[in-house]
Amino acid sequence: MSKFYQRGVSLYLTIIIMVILLAIVLGVSAILLGQLKTIKGMENSVIAFYAAETGIEEALYDIYEGKFQPSYPQTFVGDASYEVKVVCCQEGAGDCAWGDSNSCPVGLSPDPLCLASHLCVDSVGTYRETKRAIRTTIK
Repeated sequence: MSKFYQRGVSLYLTIIIMVILLAIVLGVSAILLGQLKTIKGMENSVIAFYAAETGIEEALYDIYEGKFQPSYPQTFVGDASYEVKVVCCQEGAGDCAWGDSNSCPVGLSPDPLCLASHLCVDSVGTYRETKRAIRTTIK
């Protein structure tokens, strides 16, 4: 009678081993899919960052050429876009400093008494759902 009970053992062990292997494969697949999503998010982040950097470069070029503007409309670069704002700022003293001899160009500050000594260029790059921002200061 013991041979009768041993006949199905190999089938039972095979099924157990297959279930364990399937669980391992599904676990590894779930981890890999999560990593792929993370990598794709990093790719989107880098493209959004470069779009923001493009906006900074455009504003800096215009500032040095003397034809800058306080804000730039949303500009598309391929599938990415950027928006730029140029404002007067004073690091450590909020957005404006009053009475500073080195004042920002007229028209950049909504407050005519703002005499901040720096220009702050803010750029936000967007790619798909991802946004990255850069701020640079020009003295």
